[in-house]
Amino acid sequence: MANKNSISRQDQKATIKRVLQFIKPYRFYVWLSLFFAFLTVVTTLYAPIVIGKAIDLIVAKGYVDFDGLMPLLVRFLIVVLGTAIAQWFMSLCNNKITYRVVKDIRTKVFAHLNQLPLKYVDNRQYGEVVSRVVNDVDQFSEGLLMGFTQLFSGIITILGTLLFMISVNLRITLVVVILTPISLFVAAFIAKRTYHMFRLQSESRGTMTAFVEEMVGNQKIVNAFGHEDAAIHQFDEMNEQLSAYSLRAIFYSSLTNPCTRFVNGVVYAGVGIVGALSAIRGNISVGQLSCFLSYANQYTKPFNEISGVVTEVQNAIACAARVFELLDEPVEEPDAVNAMVLKSRDIQKKCNISLRHVAFSYSDEKPLIQDLNLKVKKGQRVAIVGPTGCGKSTLINLLMRFYDIDDGSIAINGESIYKVTRDSLRSHYGMVLQETWLKSGTIAENIAYGKPNATRQEIVEAAKACHAHSFIKRMPDGYDTVIGEDGGTLSQGQKQLLCIARVMLELPPMLILDEATSSIDTRTEIKVQNAFAKMMKGRTSFIVAHRLSTIKEADVILVMKDGDIIEQGTHESLLEKNGFYAQLYNSQFAIS
Repeated sequence: MANKNSISRQDQKATIKRVLQFIKPYRFYVWLSLFFAFLTVVTTLYAPIVIGKAIDLIVAKGYVDFDGLMPLLVRFLIVVLGTAIAQWFMSLCNNKITYRVVKDIRTKVFAHLNQLPLKYVDNRQYGEVVSRVVNDVDQFSEGLLMGFTQLFSGIITILGTLLFMISVNLRITLVVVILTPISLFVAAFIAKRTYHMFRLQSESRGTMTAFVEEMVGNQKIVNAFGHEDAAIHQFDEMNEQLSAYSLRAIFYSSLTNPCTRFVNGVVYAGVGIVGALSAIRGNISVGQLSCFLSYANQYTKPFNEISGVVTEVQNAIACAARVFELLDEPVEEPDAVNAMVLKSRDIQKKCNISLRHVAFSYSDEKPLIQDLNLKVKKGQRVAIVGPTGCGKSTLINLLMRFYDIDDGSIAINGESIYKVTRDSLRSHYGMVLQETWLKSGTIAENIAYGKPNATRQEIVEAAKACHAHSFIKRMPDGYDTVIGEDGGTLSQGQKQLLCIARVMLELPPMLILDEATSSIDTRTEIKVQNAFAKMMKGRTSFIVAHRLSTIKEADVILVMKDGDIIEQGTHESLLEKNGFYAQLYNSQFAIS
């Protein structure tokens, strides 16, 4: 148990150091905040002295030194106004530090997400990643702001109060100092036990966010399979776990107020007893005793406030640790220092793709592609067929460098794709997947996603080429119709037509069509296939298909099974072989 706690403390220290690195660019505002915190404390601590002097001018009933009292009242008013102004400027500085730091962290996290390899996203729930970027950073910002505000003013108040009390009476000050360790013990006790609980709470919250996003995003499937009760039961279990962690975290944090108030009471009582005895003996005046009692409150107040925010700070550190875990994930291996930029004119003249002895697997325990060899000439239409899980989409991922091969080589015109930049490689591919993706925005913006500077005429021509123009014109605002996330209310077929139009607009030298017409009706599919035929003319194309009737015109058909190409040839030649392809083809047209 001790070992776990020590590791936890080391993690906290490492996290705090990294937070300080983000704060470092704004150290000017940190010093400015400290300056205003100092002014706040000085004016706050000077006020009791003014009040004490005013009390001493009230000698007895009916005898008050009003001539001496009025200047003190004016001075007190100036002190109060100065305190308010200094606190306001301190809050401005703290807000600027906090929200700029949070902005920097979010910017860095989002940039880092775009540099992570695809396998990181594939192996995690989207909601859990979103929770780290949004929820955890929000929790961190709240704790950081509270920590800055209370920590700066609290520490200076403690030191300043001690100095003022020593200047008034050393003996009573010693009473306060002797009782101080009680507050320190309370703060340390709470801090040790809250970090671990808040860390578990943050992780549990991320899991729940991921689950809710998954269920809401696939509500139709949940309803269709009658999974509502099971989903509610699963949510209840997660909610129960989050509740348990939250209650334990809140239990320890709720000890703060009563414990620190008890310490305040002990300190105040000690000062009152010792001060009263000193006043009776004539060592201090009644005004000085009043001043001291006020200082006793001022001195213990920061301990109360710091202990109160320590739970929020612990929660902030726990959330920051989760964010930094994401930032520590290894990024995609960068392009080689001398990586070349693939140029369009070179690809348009010559585009020969070769794969030699390629080996790849998603995990070491389950090999997929072991010795894949393939040669594709410029302008060839290569169809890839085979049973589910045979490696068709994996081959596409390797060609696009979404995943890197374990062994072998992939080359374009004899040059390894690992010697050219990823951006230039991918910019020469046009990709239409079975799974559609559209962003929130207008239809025109979605079509021009890969070519933002496209003219309206070019966008319309691309939509006409894939037979999407007619349904777009029927939309309320035509091409300016705003659609929601992932296409909103558009049908799956309409979404896929917009994705096809996106590629039609760019017309890159190489094409990848992964079940590109799977969600389109038969009549429209025939028209789109004709458009594809025109688009593929002179372009190297890879077509992944389950419906074998759509790839009869392919120049080469690759038949894959268990990660290997087991047959290769044209549609007619493969049927003549009467092998695995013939079995697949005949099974789709067998009479039941």
